[in-house]
Amino acid sequence: MDDDLIDDRDLSPERRSLLPGEGFFVPDSFEEELEAQEAAEALAGVSVAVVADPDADGLACVALLREVYGEAALIPTGPHDLEDGMEYVAEYGEDDLRAFVCDLSPDRFEYVEEELAALVETASEVRWFDHHQWDESVADAVRETGVDLVVGDSEEECTADVALRSLDYEFPAHLHELAAVTRDHDLWIKDDPRSDDISDYSYWVEDEETYVEVVREHGPDLPEETMAMLEERRVEKTDRIERALRRAEFREIGPWTVGITYGRCSQNEVAEGMREEGADASVIVKPSGPASIRGTDDFERAHEVAGKVNGGGHPKAAGCKPDVYEDMLDYAHHWTTQGAVCKQAIIDAFRTVAAEVDHDPDSPEE
Repeated sequence: MDDDLIDDRDLSPERRSLLPGEGFFVPDSFEEELEAQEAAEALAGVSVAVVADPDADGLACVALLREVYGEAALIPTGPHDLEDGMEYVAEYGEDDLRAFVCDLSPDRFEYVEEELAALVETASEVRWFDHHQWDESVADAVRETGVDLVVGDSEEECTADVALRSLDYEFPAHLHELAAVTRDHDLWIKDDPRSDDISDYSYWVEDEETYVEVVREHGPDLPEETMAMLEERRVEKTDRIERALRRAEFREIGPWTVGITYGRCSQNEVAEGMREEGADASVIVKPSGPASIRGTDDFERAHEVAGKVNGGGHPKAAGCKPDVYEDMLDYAHHWTTQGAVCKQAIIDAFRTVAAEVDHDPDSPEE
């Protein structure tokens, strides 16, 4: 493929907001080979390894662990690749290393059963910090392997909070503050303006290691050069938010008004914009295929909707990737219709949840 076809730097802002980034077009097989190589290099000779979601919450946990142990190899792992991250540590990690899993949860134990068993066999201890909604049977199965699993209240704590209180260490004040601001971002509280700073920085930074070292040193008060970079990038961010809001449609589904849109954009800000226009729940479908679902005080079932379409998360914040993409023609249709099939699958999921609420006499929506 001609590199120019996936290089979006010369595209108009509108077209760039409708297409996925360059990384989408890199084959999974190539990425997996590169990830394995990078994992082997990161794990060589270290005594602590962290399998973590590379967002602000997961990376804050890495910063805390490095503060405690002086080192901690980061194995960045998305929610759908959890077993791969565990496998890398089991295969390339030193015998008897300490292993941590942060800000990740399996939907089913069998998805990670073999890899977790290998990790437990390799490591001297395995500790798991999280704050997502866990199925009780999955949590029990993980603990039965010998893992020290601590799951915080998803409405009260982020994973950085869980790590902070679970690690026997006197953390400095700026790292306590980092956890608090990370919570403000991750639970979508939005009381502290610095939560936007760490959210944007974790998303835009060129590599996760840089983010970890900067917040470990500075906490949520980012240095001047970092803030200058963020201000420059926010011009494009604001443009993409405005475009996504102009594309938004609103549906009445059961007792809720649901806003739904499409595009490469900052989903939290777009969801907030749809909330201000009357949405009880918001859906942002991404050009790469997944979607984010955001709730409000009037809709705390985002994780239930996501669970109907290959996803999960929290009552007010969840993610999913409906199983509607079989080949590149499906993706081409996705881009040219601005996510029509994905949107419909999620709308149907809302209708299913609304029907379940309607038949539940104990539901608070009744």
